[in-house]
Amino acid sequence: MGNQDQFLLDSGFWGWLYKLLYPVEWLMTQIMAVFHKFLVMLGMNEIGFSWVLSIVFLVIVVQICVFPLFYKSIKGMRKMQADMQVLQPKLKRIQNKYKGKNDPASKEAMQRETMKLYQDTGTNPMGGCTSMLPMFVQGPVFMCMFYTLSAIPYIARGKFRDGQGLGAFDIATAKEFTSTTVFGVNVADNFTTATVSGKIVIGIFVALMCFCLWLMQFNSMKRNMPQNNAQNKQAETMQKMMLWVFPIMYIFSGIAMPFAVLVYWLTNNVCNLLRSVWQIYAFPTPGSPAAEAKEHRDHKRENERRASAGEPSIEEEALQKAKAEAERKLSQGFQREQPHRKRKKKK
Repeated sequence: MGNQDQFLLDSGFWGWLYKLLYPVEWLMTQIMAVFHKFLVMLGMNEIGFSWVLSIVFLVIVVQICVFPLFYKSIKGMRKMQADMQVLQPKLKRIQNKYKGKNDPASKEAMQRETMKLYQDTGTNPMGGCTSMLPMFVQGPVFMCMFYTLSAIPYIARGKFRDGQGLGAFDIATAKEFTSTTVFGVNVADNFTTATVSGKIVIGIFVALMCFCLWLMQFNSMKRNMPQNNAQNKQAETMQKMMLWVFPIMYIFSGIAMPFAVLVYWLTNNVCNLLRSVWQIYAFPTPGSPAAEAKEHRDHKRENERRASAGEPSIEEEALQKAKAEAERKLSQGFQREQPHRKRKKKK
């Protein structure tokens, strides 16, 4: 990229890696081209916001594709966390049982009892690892997007792979894309090549990207972390560090990106922020303030449902069960007392 005639991402290790990711790059260009044609058909200009919105639509497609995997992983992780809360006292008893015993037989016995406990309760201790899968999917997608949008200016000049195109982007389409200027900045410009007004727009986009990431981390730390738990102090310290370190890293990396990549990145951050808000609302971490709020919310909804169905409330049902249990115990006590009284009468 620094040399106008040489696309540096096609050299060395990165060149080898991006060649492996070519099917993803090809698919992304096709999606962008399809949305662009659709927007032009609706009456938008071929050069301009139609290309920027095509990038936005591409992000939405990626998010829709990743969401089922995200939903499954977060659901599995929350189930594992709930199971671990129940299992924690039993695991502690096993650990105390073999505390101070370092011989191989004791270690093996402790491991065997622990695994048996997991098997008996159907708990997968590695279930939380699946929560990383969406990130592993989105990582290569972002890399491909960065590569594709960075390659388009070279395609337009005929300097990409000896004059070849990339998927739906031949030389003519690439020239059309690189002619796009929105908000006073060209989509192929970065902070160093943009005009003064373009630098301001890029600065605003980078600031919004940082704010989205900061707000997502802050909301998670404030509402989705278990309270008064010594084990979470280290995680809380890590969250605080991420709260400031990652946005600062965004500043340095963001100003080097082409504006088209910033459009993708900002849209992706907004989607991730909205998804994080939904996750904290629907699948909060057990023991967190968000989990308490969800418990009260579910309690209220269940009582409203019961009231509309003419059923007793949760509190009324609990009271009825308590009365029934008290009557049952009283009846059992009376029945045990009867033989005792009969024996007294015989005497």
